[in-house]
Amino acid sequence: MDYNVKQLPMLILRGKTLLPSVTASFDVGRIKSLTAVGKSIDYNNLLFIVSQKDATVEEPTEFDVYDIGVVARVKKISQLGGTNLRVFVETLYRAEIREVEDKTDYFLASIVEQPDVLFDSADEKAYFEVCKEKIREYTLVNQKASRELTDVLRTIPESDKFCNVASFHLPLKEDERQEILTETVTFERLKMLIKSVMRLIEFSKLEKKIAESVKESIDKSQKEYYLREQLKAVHKELGDDGNEIIELREKILAKKMPKEVEEKGLKELDRMSKMSSSSPDYTVLRTYIDALIELPFNETTKDREDINQAIEILDSEHFGLEKVKERIIEYIAVLNKTGKMSSTILCLVGPPGVGKTSVATSISHALDRKFVRMSLGGVKDEAEIRGHRKTYIGAMPGRIITGLKNVGVSNPVFLLDEIDKMSVDLRGDPASALLEVLDPEQNTTFRDRYMEIPYDLSKVLFITTANSLDTIPSPLLDRMEIIELDGYTKEEKVEIAKRYLIKKRARLNGLTEKNIEFTDEAVNTIVSGYTREAGVRNLERKIDAICRKVTTEFSKLKKFGKRKITEKTIEKYLGMKRYTEDEKESESLLGTAQGLAWTQYGGTTLAVESTVTSGKGALLLTGKLGDVMKESAQTAYTFIKTNKESLGLSEIDFSTFDVHVHVPEGATPKDGPSAGITIATAIYSAFSKKKVKNTVAMTGEITLRGNVLPIGGLKQKALSAFRCGIYDIIIPEKNLKDIVDIDEKIRKSLNFIPVKTCFEVFKNAII
Repeated sequence: MDYNVKQLPMLILRGKTLLPSVTASFDVGRIKSLTAVGKSIDYNNLLFIVSQKDATVEEPTEFDVYDIGVVARVKKISQLGGTNLRVFVETLYRAEIREVEDKTDYFLASIVEQPDVLFDSADEKAYFEVCKEKIREYTLVNQKASRELTDVLRTIPESDKFCNVASFHLPLKEDERQEILTETVTFERLKMLIKSVMRLIEFSKLEKKIAESVKESIDKSQKEYYLREQLKAVHKELGDDGNEIIELREKILAKKMPKEVEEKGLKELDRMSKMSSSSPDYTVLRTYIDALIELPFNETTKDREDINQAIEILDSEHFGLEKVKERIIEYIAVLNKTGKMSSTILCLVGPPGVGKTSVATSISHALDRKFVRMSLGGVKDEAEIRGHRKTYIGAMPGRIITGLKNVGVSNPVFLLDEIDKMSVDLRGDPASALLEVLDPEQNTTFRDRYMEIPYDLSKVLFITTANSLDTIPSPLLDRMEIIELDGYTKEEKVEIAKRYLIKKRARLNGLTEKNIEFTDEAVNTIVSGYTREAGVRNLERKIDAICRKVTTEFSKLKKFGKRKITEKTIEKYLGMKRYTEDEKESESLLGTAQGLAWTQYGGTTLAVESTVTSGKGALLLTGKLGDVMKESAQTAYTFIKTNKESLGLSEIDFSTFDVHVHVPEGATPKDGPSAGITIATAIYSAFSKKKVKNTVAMTGEITLRGNVLPIGGLKQKALSAFRCGIYDIIIPEKNLKDIVDIDEKIRKSLNFIPVKTCFEVFKNAII
């Protein structure tokens, strides 16, 4: 046990270092510091005073202070505003911390005195004289230096006390004072002090030189330097951290912002420098300036120049989608050749699960650019795009600026996901706000309400995704080039599963190629028997379900082996098949026609059933049909009644029969005009007692005269027929031009039957 250990209340000073043999004053406001001052009465008015390492720490602990401090006697205490005190002390000697005990409301330090080590050598005396001479030289160079300090120091014969008093009163850096305090050998302390005084002399000479040159001519940079140094000195005298303002100014200037932006930043910084750091407005401005500095202006990544490598990346990450890849490669080629962004914004449209978001990610990989994703689904507030005004509480930049700030470059690939799912409320129209973002004529000077500066978005490659174009406003749609991603064929799904999905889901479920193997027949069965959507998301879920169950089996056995998933074992993991190999009718039926429809999830088949009963000529429609589809049914029925002689129905009195038309899956809403010829065929079949071929599907709008009008979504409808095993498709003759958009493999497998009138439809569809 060390019997020299003494316990004293510990007071932690911020930004100020005391040395022995001096009289000093300081203000106290922190709870623990106030309590320590009060506790000093119980310890003969003695305090242990130590400096904290980082002046920005508001509530320092025993780990945030230096090991060496001073023991001081409290001489006087003055009351300031509030609970703050001004304490006058006389420092006695240096001491080292051995242990600190946190008493909750103050610190109690166990300390040991660290006396000076004097050698009384000739070298030490020489350094002592040099030190006095350098301080005298400093007072001559610096007109602001106190002559009283020189007179006081002249009366101190002891080198250790001289070193303490001089170090405390001279304008040294706090870390220099702490080093001198920590050193116990007086010889070394004098060397440190001489070095610091020589720095002050050089600085004073430079300051004097600058001051003299100001009288003649001074440029802007010299003036700023001079003022910064003076400002730094003022903050030091106030015990405030003036370095923050200086550092922020240097960061703004180093950022090389556009002139208008730089002037805005410096203006806000000037306002901030005149405020108290405790002011709420100070925090608002500090947050704004930080956001301004973090925003990328000139930071960019270099685009990949090897277009063949870009093609390899796209092929490795996505199977199929050849037309989509072709358009993306064209985009990259033009960008590499011209060095400029195309004015067109790409919009990837297709059913869920076809890979729109992952295609956008692959574009960023192919270009070797950073990637940002912003989901617009459910966005109602215009401020999500343009930001809030910074005068509001909780204001922040919009998500466009925030995304660029987070990614750190001004030319990323920026994905605006689900652009068709935005909505409007009293807080504004986000779709209208997006016009400024996506319009090449406007986005070079995009203004975020929070930032209040023009920002150039022209270097950003914006890509949008949507399931449907119906809900996208026309002005916004006009700014985008539509690229359609249709559903996959069965063969494409099989390849995607084998190349990507099985490996991915096996890895995520803790399996390797040694643990699980899918046969080709098993993959075919999963695709055809358990999934029917246009994309591959549900296919991935089924594969994931199998992998989970295999992992569970291994866990129960407490060892990992290998499972081979075959066509026969699929039902063990997924249950009974949900779909048959195809969904066309197994036989030709009376009054039932197979139509083709388009939904936002892709194409689908649509059976239309019709039956005739005795009645009063009524037309009954069921199946949750929309107004347009009801009108198509009425038009079809009127056409048949008007042309009954031509159709061989002259003997039928339609006023004595009721016709019931039903579209199955009655809970699902259905609408659109393209089912017109399908309904007409079903009604004609019911009246003529002739069956409709089960190998034929059809789509087309009908008029009262029986003309067949063109429809939309032929590509998706054809894909739906192909998936269901229907290869004869009746289409409007004016839709022949749309066949070229269909994948070549599917196009060659289908037999397109173009028709002009409903008579031709009946000729090809009725047995």
